[in-house]
Amino acid sequence: MKIDVRHASHPEAVRAFDTEMLREQFLVETIFEPGEIVLTYSHYDRMVLGGATPLATPLALSAPKSLGQETFLAERELGALNIGGPGRIRLDGTIYDLARLDCLYIGKGITEVLFESADPKNPAKFYLVSAPAHAIHPTVHLTPEKARRMKVGALETANRRSIFQFIHPEVCQSCQLTMGFTMLEPGSVWNTMPSHTHDRRMEAYLYFDVPADQRIFHYMGEPTQTRHLLVGNEQAVISPPWSIHSGAGTSNYSFIWAMAGDNKNFTDMDHVAIGELR
Repeated sequence: MKIDVRHASHPEAVRAFDTEMLREQFLVETIFEPGEIVLTYSHYDRMVLGGATPLATPLALSAPKSLGQETFLAERELGALNIGGPGRIRLDGTIYDLARLDCLYIGKGITEVLFESADPKNPAKFYLVSAPAHAIHPTVHLTPEKARRMKVGALETANRRSIFQFIHPEVCQSCQLTMGFTMLEPGSVWNTMPSHTHDRRMEAYLYFDVPADQRIFHYMGEPTQTRHLLVGNEQAVISPPWSIHSGAGTSNYSFIWAMAGDNKNFTDMDHVAIGELR
């Protein structure tokens, strides 16, 4: 298992970052590595994000030193969303089969977590997001059919999209973690515009289903100090609480969003009018 640690950056310091520094601090370029668990520990709300890509051998989720615990979920909860081939997750001996776009909420206290692929030639790709937890909530297997689905946007503004809310108070209980994914329709490229911030919680985006020769312009920064990152397929962005998080692609795409912080209110946002952006 590999882990990278990212410290928090003050917004005034970020104003002076060049492209290389922005990418170093906020872009996670490698999420899925065959036969590995690759994690990034962010000091924003102490979120851990990463990927597990098992081949013929199951992968065990152990506790890195940065967690300070004997087991990964001793004081944490975890969301795992599969964007690869069919796979399974074993939790203390109990098996959960996950098809593509299935999600598993895993509560605090589980001691053994094993990731497996049904076919090593078409491996599962489990995107993992974890946050500190203060209570135990039951494990829940979530499919797109069980998600809270919202269809929003319009073709006229190039942002027609479907939002699937998985780990959300109306679907699945958690301590602080929320998680789901958004799919843009063909001909639509914009997400989260008009943009917003939510100073009470951070967010992470994993972009996927991005064609190899296409890219996402991910917009970040203070509303009057915007910056951008060029993001490829299956790369993630760490979004600080003070930052906007909008994107426009050179084609349509999908992304997994996850949040952790002071509340789980999906609509708790500080909206920013397009005319106010700089």
